[in-house]
Order: sequence, then C-alpha cells, then structure tokens
Amino acid sequence: MTANRPLMFLLLAAGTVVTLSMGIRHGFGFFLPPMTQSFGWTRETFAFALGLQNLVWGLAQPFSGALADRHGPGRVLLAGGVLYAAGLALMTLSSSGVLLSGSAGVLIGLALSCTTYSVVFSVIVRAVAPEFRSRAMGLTAAAGSFGQFIMVPVERGLIDGLGWVPALFVLAATAVLLLPLAAPLEKAYRRAPALPLVQGGMLRGMGETFAMAWQQRSFRLLMAGYFVCGFQVVFVGVHLPAYLRDHGLSGEVASLALALIGLFNIAGTYVAGHLGSSRPKPMLLAGIYFLRSIVVTAFILAPLTPWSVALFAAAMGFLWLSTVPLTNGVLVSLFGVRHLGMLSGAVFFSHQVGSFLGVWLGGLLYDRTGSYDVVWWLTVLLGLLAAAANLPVREQPVPAVATQS
Repeated sequence: MTANRPLMFLLLAAGTVVTLSMGIRHGFGFFLPPMTQSFGWTRETFAFALGLQNLVWGLAQPFSGALADRHGPGRVLLAGGVLYAAGLALMTLSSSGVLLSGSAGVLIGLALSCTTYSVVFSVIVRAVAPEFRSRAMGLTAAAGSFGQFIMVPVERGLIDGLGWVPALFVLAATAVLLLPLAAPLEKAYRRAPALPLVQGGMLRGMGETFAMAWQQRSFRLLMAGYFVCGFQVVFVGVHLPAYLRDHGLSGEVASLALALIGLFNIAGTYVAGHLGSSRPKPMLLAGIYFLRSIVVTAFILAPLTPWSVALFAAAMGFLWLSTVPLTNGVLVSLFGVRHLGMLSGAVFFSHQVGSFLGVWLGGLLYDRTGSYDVVWWLTVLLGLLAAAANLPVREQPVPAVATQS
C-alpha cells in the first residue's frame, strides 16, 4: 500500500486495538454454560445480558464516534480500555441477571463503543489516501478476525484450565493493554491534514448531520442491511457453541469452529476491502448477504458432523466481517470523512439492534421451544432481505454533507 513508516505504525496500532477488543468479546459464548450452571440461570438470562451489551454498544457508538471526530481518539480509547477491564472483572461478581447486565451488558457495551471500528476508522480515513482507504479499512477489520482466531481458543483454554472466574481476571488484565495504544492513534489524528472546524455544540451537530444523512435512501438501506449483519453474526457467535453441544459435539469442535470463523475472515475482510477499491461496494454487500443465506441453509439441512461444522465455519468466516470495510466505504463515498465516526456509529446502531435481537431471541426461543431451528431459518430469510436492500444503494456523494473526500 505504502512504505510510509508512520502510516504502517498507525495501521499496526489500529489493528492491535481491534484485535484485542473484538477478540475478547468473541469468546463470550464459552462463558454461557459455566455461568448459567453456577448461578442456575436460563440461557435467556445470559443471552439478554450479551444482547444488552450489543444494544448499549450501538447506542453509544455515534457519540463515541462523534467525540473521536471532534477531539481525536486518544481519550476515547483510554476510557474504553478502563471500562473494558472493569466490566470483565465485575462479571466475576455478577451473581444475578441484573448484575450481569450491568457488567457484561452496560460496561463492556460502552467499552466496545470506544475501542472498535468507528473510532479507529475515523483516524484511518484521514491519514490514508483515498485510493487506499478501502484496503486500509479491510486490513483493520481483518485484525478483528485475527483477534477472534487467537482469543477464542485462548479463552476456552483459560476456562478449562483455570475456571471461568480466573479466566475473566486474565481477560481483564489483557484489556488493560488497550491503554498504551491510544497514543499512536492520537498522534496520527493530530498529524493528519486539518479539516474545517465544526461550529456549534456536538449534540446539535450530530442531529443535523444525521438528519441530512437520513434523507438519503442509500443511507437508510445501508442501515437495514447492517441490522441483518448484526443479527446473523452475533446469534452464530454466541449460540453456536451451545447448539453444537446440544447435538452431542464436543467443546473442541465448537472452539475450532469459532477459530475457523476468525481465521477465514482475515482473508474475507481483506478481500472485501481490496475488491471495494475497484468494484461497486453495494453489489459486493448484496452478494455477501445472499451467500450467507446459502451457507446457513446448507448447514442446517446437512448432517451435523465435525466436518460439516468446519466447512460452515470456514464459509461463514469468509463472509463474517467483510461487510465492515464495504459499509464504511460506502459512507465515505456518500458523506466524506468529516463525520465518518458519527455516521458509522449511527449505521452501527442498526447493526447492534439486530445483534440484540439475534442473541436474545436465540436464548428466548430456545427456552420456549427447546430448539434453535426458528432462529436459524430467520437468519436465512433476513439475509435474502438484506441482499435485496443493498442492490439499490448508490455511491454518489451528497454535497450537503460530503464537504471532504
């Protein structure tokens, strides 16, 4: 992409932030069996807390993104690292569903809003030349998948070897590593070409920018598609280990499946970002959602074996976070870089509403019916609808908002 050393350090720091932040959360599904057994909860109790985490993450993301847009990512990332470590540590004391919702739900949800894509992308799009932005975002999104590949087996190993309580303390100590990574991202933000100062209060500016964006049909369709993305990936990420266990497959199979999702998504997100540099991003998004529905249909109709699980994980992994660089790339095409943190956060809120419903309905319908079948088929239907929603999206700049490209 470029031999510019400061830019390489920026991408390394941004990738490490996303690796740690996304990697830790991807293993939460392994805490479902031991925590529900220890406290006598239903699966819905645990699923609701993680659903709340995704909802809080989505609600807070536009504000975290707007703060990063205006004041830089440094303090936002510092706050996120502290909240992440505190939330993980307090999970060990969460003996009721309410306490778990406060720690795993609210605190970690806020932490994720400060340490994931909208915040780091707001720096990358300023520091990277336009022709390389899609690939840079693809590389950073791939880092989140690398985190899943690395952290999922680590978290399962910690639970099996130490128990779920010590495992959470180890993860809390790992989250502290996010703190020193704030400095290089803040430095890159300050070094990037200055944009015109935003006048007026932040909340008013957010409202005006969102109102202008909402008038665009393409923006609304992106939100609809991202809702489906959240529903699908969080349902699979949280409930797949329990689903496999219910069907007599071992924890090793579940751990391998989640690791394969992370491994293949490293390639998937990079390829998506690379293709997005030269091909229409809405068409690529439509293809990803359509293929997800095909993959899920094949998985639930085929005999459930370790091999079928591995093939499903590899295929789903290639499509997993490949929507992230493409969706954010469309936003830059439409609205420029000035408000990417906030607008990316607004679209991501829709993603997280879908995430909440995916993880919560998974637990609720399992408790009601004793099966995940209804939710699996719902993921298929929603994927087809998301594919149809992205086809009419256009990447034409909106003059009222896209003052910077």
